[in-house]
Amino acid sequence: MEMVKTSDLLLEATLSKNETLVAELVESLHNHQAGLDFYNNEQALRSVLKLGYISAIDRYVTIQELPSGKGYADIVLIPRHNSNTPVVIIELKWNHAVDTTINQIKKRNYPDALKGFTDHILIVGINYDAKTKKHECKIEIYT
Repeated sequence: MEMVKTSDLLLEATLSKNETLVAELVESLHNHQAGLDFYNNEQALRSVLKLGYISAIDRYVTIQELPSGKGYADIVLIPRHNSNTPVVIIELKWNHAVDTTINQIKKRNYPDALKGFTDHILIVGINYDAKTKKHECKIEIYT
């Protein structure tokens, strides 16, 4: 039950662009769900986020490694039909500046694959420091 509450909170924090809360929730999930041997692994973080966004299942289709633009978007949440919620594109990095994640989404044109679907797109960059295990988040409306 606690996981569902956390997932609900993570989704709502993402949609309301509460970067601080998203970073805190992802950090907590990552610390509690990823084993020490696999912590510094993008696949482990992606798996943690897939679990973290489990509440999105009613409103979104979740796609990992979506081929788009000039690369692959790590996680994309695509609204189900008849929904007014935005597409959410999430890029994950470790040991980089959080702006690097947002810049990669833009530079590689990840939203282009979804432009015909909707003009309402949120881009989310999540980065963590491998030594301190501190997570950061940046969320922008893509225009």
